[in-house]
Amino acid sequence: MKLSDAAKSWHTDGFAILPAFIPPEELAPVVRDLPSQFPTAEGFHDGTDARRDRFIGDEFAGIDTFPFKSTELSLLAVSERLLELASVLLDDSDFHLYGAESWAKFTGACDYDQDLHRDYLNHSILVPSTTPGCRQVEIFVFLTDVPEDLGPPHLVSRRHTDRLPALPNWFLRPGQVSESRYTDDSGSPELYAAEVSGAGPAGTVIAFEPGTVHRGTGLTAPRGARYSMQVCFRPAQLQWGQRVGWAVRSFSSEWSAFVGRATARQLQALGFPPPGHPYWTAETLAGMALRYPSLDLAPWTRAE
Repeated sequence: MKLSDAAKSWHTDGFAILPAFIPPEELAPVVRDLPSQFPTAEGFHDGTDARRDRFIGDEFAGIDTFPFKSTELSLLAVSERLLELASVLLDDSDFHLYGAESWAKFTGACDYDQDLHRDYLNHSILVPSTTPGCRQVEIFVFLTDVPEDLGPPHLVSRRHTDRLPALPNWFLRPGQVSESRYTDDSGSPELYAAEVSGAGPAGTVIAFEPGTVHRGTGLTAPRGARYSMQVCFRPAQLQWGQRVGWAVRSFSSEWSAFVGRATARQLQALGFPPPGHPYWTAETLAGMALRYPSLDLAPWTRAE
């Protein structure tokens, strides 16, 4: 899919599916590093990996937050391909990564089959907007193949949801009852009938808005494992789109390892001022050299 076609789909449907968008050669170092981040399928299902119990009983227990133990995975979160995609979808060259998570799921660990919902409640202090400059984008990246029996996300086009009010946010499957104002317990047959599968090979990318109705699905493949990453971008000036603050993680060894290998453009997506910004002075450059000894300061020094 061309990026222009992806943008059209994202604007029309609220999502775009780009099969194998990340090529094998760019995924290879990440896949080689995955065992440092998560158990292998064999290690989980054979019970030989001591990290196994962490994943039992809670679908969200398999989430790790950026910066990752694997520097290769951290670099993929702000790879040139993903930055270019975010730039095209947001129609903006100045944008920030406001969330990044890697996620491992294993068949039988727990019930991963979700109800349809929207993500905006924990991605914004406001409600979703389609106004240019006021949109956010979430991106799923499949690190390995995710066929239908390994729990791909299902999504519902805006064509079927554009008249939905901001609340309720969760649309429960039949048989469930809730009195919360955040949930609709009618069964929502029209939404479940309209959902589209995002199944695809390794490297597939699914870009969607926090206001897009979607859900995770269950894993049924025998001895199955699914590895993915979610990254979230917003225009730099869009202050109401929030997930985490990077400063709280910025003195970890994982962060320093990432910074030492990242480009100026990648670091700008994390909030570093671009080359030529008034922030960059002899004083701050000297300080940055002390804080990040492995960071090549040339891009900022040349523009000082």
